[in-house]
This record gives sequence, C-alpha cells and structure tokens, in this order.
Amino acid sequence: MAVATAVKETKGDRIFLIMNYVFLSLALIVVLYPVVYIISASMSDPKYVSTGEMWLFPKGLNFKGYGLVFDNVKIWNGYGNTLLYTFLGTLLNLVVTLPAAYALSRTDFVGRKFFMGMFLVTMFFNGGLIPTYLLVKNLGLMNSIGALILPVAASVWNIIVARTFFESSIPKELHEAAYMDGCSNFKLFGLIIIPLSAPIIAVMALFYGVSHWNSYFPALIYLNDESKYPLQMVLRQILVLQEMTAETTGAAISGDMAIAMNNKAEIAALVKYVVIIVSTLPIVVVYPFLQRYFVQGVMIGSVKG
Repeated sequence: MAVATAVKETKGDRIFLIMNYVFLSLALIVVLYPVVYIISASMSDPKYVSTGEMWLFPKGLNFKGYGLVFDNVKIWNGYGNTLLYTFLGTLLNLVVTLPAAYALSRTDFVGRKFFMGMFLVTMFFNGGLIPTYLLVKNLGLMNSIGALILPVAASVWNIIVARTFFESSIPKELHEAAYMDGCSNFKLFGLIIIPLSAPIIAVMALFYGVSHWNSYFPALIYLNDESKYPLQMVLRQILVLQEMTAETTGAAISGDMAIAMNNKAEIAALVKYVVIIVSTLPIVVVYPFLQRYFVQGVMIGSVKG
C-alpha cells in the first residue's frame, strides 16, 4: 500500500510564501487604517482630530457627533431617499438586465449578434452629459426619481457578465426538456431560469445597489429640491460647508469670531465622519450575506466551458 508523502517546500517556495504574507499584511494595513481612523474620529473630541493628536484610536471619547446626526432631520430624510432610490433603481436594473442577458445567451435568438453589437457600441460611444441632460429635461423627468434611475437602467458590462452566466450554467438540455413538457419561454424564464440564477442575481443586485447607494452626481444635476436629495448629497453639503468654514476662518477676522468659526469647523468635521459611518454601514451589513453568492456568481459567470 503506497503511503502519500507531502511535497517538500523548496527555498524559493518559502520565500514566495513569506513575501505573500508581507504583501498581504501591508495591504491589510493600508485598507484597514482609514476605516479605523474614521471610526475613531467619529467618537473622538473634535479638537484632537483637527490638531492631529488622534491618529488611530479614539481620544477624548465623544458621541456628540452621533447625537447631532440622529437629531438632524435632513440627514434622515436623505437616508430615506437613498433607501428608496437604491431599492427601486436596483429592482429596475434587475428587471432590465436579466431578461436581456438571458435572451442574448440563447443561440436560437434571431438577431443575437446584431443586438449584442449594438449593446457593445454603447460601451465605447455615448452622447455625453449635455445631450443626456437635454433628453431627461425633454422627457419631463427633472427633479424626479425617474431622472436618477431611468438613464442608468442597465449596464452593458453587467449584461455581458449575466449573459455569460446563463450560457455556462444553464444547460441546453434543460430548455429542451421544458419545451417537451409544454413550457413557454416566459414560464421557462420565470419558473426555471430565475430560481436557478440566485448567484448572478445576488451579484447584479450588489453591483447595482452599491452604485445607487454611492451615487450623488445625477442628483446634483437633476434635482433642485433639497427634500429629494439622497444621503450622499447631504454628505456633500456637509463637506462643502466645512471647506467654506475653513476658508472663512483663515481670513483676517476678530478673535471671538475666529474661535466660533473654528468650533463650527470642528463640529462639521465630526459630523462628516459620523455620516460616513452611517452611510457605509448598510452596505457593510448586507455584504456578508451576499458574499458566497458574489464569489460563486463571478466565478461561474467568468468561466465558459
């Protein structure tokens, strides 16, 4: 009976392994430090943050920023708007992306190459910001949720990823068996294909959801009603306010006013860190539940054979 023996590591293998650990440790520090700093800054006394005395762990523990954020109606309104825009936008993205990807994955779809070519053209050529703005304006979508979600209803790249998943993961024999049982194309897609596509649905939902959650530029262009601003726009206003306050403080003004301005700048900075935590938390909470689908969907959708 043959006894399995472990393969002995060479000196080069050990050096390579050590270098991997060193590189990954440095990468972890680079990625983790800003996160720890922001969390610590949100719980520290603003004066220690502004002077640079707080550089890693909280100093002068202070939760005043969280109190200001939780008491701010504008921030909660932006939070609610962002949740609404993300949910409706992601739902629309999935409704458009999945049927398009499935249709393009079918070899018996007439005009498949033509439509795929038209999709690919839009990846490299588009009308630009001004024509898009004029189109949204002429459609009467200004200052509405439609202006935020309709122009980005689908991503060609995501359609290609989903199409590859359908091509590589859904066997043709399944289609044939469904047709023999009298299943129509709509029933096949809704009752068979969709339930088998949980990995790619999770991946697409994560991609689109994060994009909508972090989006602020469309709101900056198309919205003029502050009550409809998403959370990222509210955060942007806080950042702009902080910069303007810092510039004013640097001017030649009286001592009492300078102290007041400095205090205002410190409070604005504190609220900024708190809002970053609050705005990022939902994505951080949701990601672990989608991670296994995320990895599986990307791997299956990227390998054909």
